Amino acid sequence: MIYLYIVLGVIVLWIVFAYNSFVKLVNRTKEAWADIEVQLKRRYDLIPNLVNTVKGYATHESSAFENVTKARTMAMGAQGPTEDHAKAENMLTGALKSIFAISEAYPDLKANTNFLALQNELSDTENKIQSARRFYNGNVRDLNIAIESFPNNVIAGVFKFSKMELFDLADNDVAQNPVEVKF
Repeated sequence: MIYLYIVLGVIVLWIVFAYNSFVKLVNRTKEAWADIEVQLKRRYDLIPNLVNTVKGYATHESSAFENVTKARTMAMGAQGPTEDHAKAENMLTGALKSIFAISEAYPDLKANTNFLALQNELSDTENKIQSARRFYNGNVRDLNIAIESFPNNVIAGVFKFSKMELFDLADNDVAQNPVEVKF
């Protein structure tokens, strides 16, 4: 009889440990997504300043400015680490590249201290987004492996823990090449 209690005790401890591990992985993944959202918001906040600075020098490039504004709006409206959100971010990255291409044609703009500061901030933000995305995807990978691994998949199924989506921008050539900042 005592062996039965020991076996039941071990099973209960395993269930508690597995459940707590899933909770920890889910919370780390949510925290990692929040880090991405912070950096994306920072990026969204920088873009209007950048567009306005470039507009002052290149007023006839209105279609590029409209594309950036439209892409920014779409990216801001996308929710969660979904394929649609990744596509919207890819469009925004491409539109930003067009703004930097425009700046190449205006030497005065390239020398403008506000523009240079915005370029540096945006470049730094792009690096932080990439780093936050890698951190998030690592947490998602760990969670998904835990959910799929036996015998933890039994606990995951009982307590309705589900796999999460990676935030992968690598499907698009635009996303593979960060915003290039040239001086």
